[in-house]
Order: sequence, then C-alpha cells, then structure tokens
Amino acid sequence: MNIVGSGTKFIGCIMAAAMLATAGCASSSPNVYTHEQAMQAQTVDTGTVESVKSVIIQASNPPVAGGAIGGVTGGVLGSTIGQGSGRRVATVAGALAGAALGAAIEKEAGTKNGFEIVVNLDKGRTIVVVQEADVPIYPGDRVRVLTAPDGTTRVSR
Repeated sequence: MNIVGSGTKFIGCIMAAAMLATAGCASSSPNVYTHEQAMQAQTVDTGTVESVKSVIIQASNPPVAGGAIGGVTGGVLGSTIGQGSGRRVATVAGALAGAALGAAIEKEAGTKNGFEIVVNLDKGRTIVVVQEADVPIYPGDRVRVLTAPDGTTRVSR
C-alpha cells in the first residue's frame, strides 16, 4: 500500500473541505449582500456621520473546523514518519501541532478590520453601526443607513 500517495489524496480532501467550510463565512461589508438579503425591500434613512472609530470584528464562533482539519492533516502527516512507537508519537505530535495551527489560521481568517460609525439621523435619532472597513467613511459625510427586514443595518455613501 502506498501510504504517501493515499495520505496526499486524504490531505487534498481535507483542504477541499476547509475551503468549503470557510466559503460560507458571513461578511459585514456594506458592499456584500447574502442571497437572502437580495431582492428584499430595505428601509433607508439619511444622516450625517458624527464619528468613525477603527475596531476589530472577530468571528463569534470558536475556531473548531480549522482545529479539526489541522489535527487530522497533522496526524496523517505524522503517521508517515518513523516506525512502531516512534510513528505513534509522530502521529500524536502532528495531530496536536496541526490542530493548534489550524485553529490559529481559522481565528485569523475570521478577524476583520471594521469601523464603528456614529450617525446622526435626519429624523433626530443617533445610531451606531459596526461594519467592515472596506468603504472609506469620514465624520461629516452625508450617508444612507439601510436596514433590512432581518435587522441587518449598513452605512452607505
């Protein structure tokens, strides 16, 4: 049996699963809409930006998939090293190292730069919206505040 060849195929499957798992990550960008948000009426308010503060948007889910995928991949790679008890030790060490690395990568991938935007609405209320920092917004800008039926709110210029 070619253990390296089958290990390579297995790692390829793990990588594909990782890409599929991260493809479903939600975005907090004002320019990205989910399929469910498309073609839905949204309310629009207008206002003036009072202040903008840089923040970090961190994924709310613990990094489980990355740790699991990394652990399996590390274990497979470790199992190709040595023989007997040395192989078992390498498998366990590879699994532990892979899990730690996978969890760290997933956590980093789920962290984004964001803005906390304070908007004085024309109708007299003041609101705060946190969203991805991919559209430059500055104090004094006239903006639109879009609110979807599900409560999702975004600030747009």
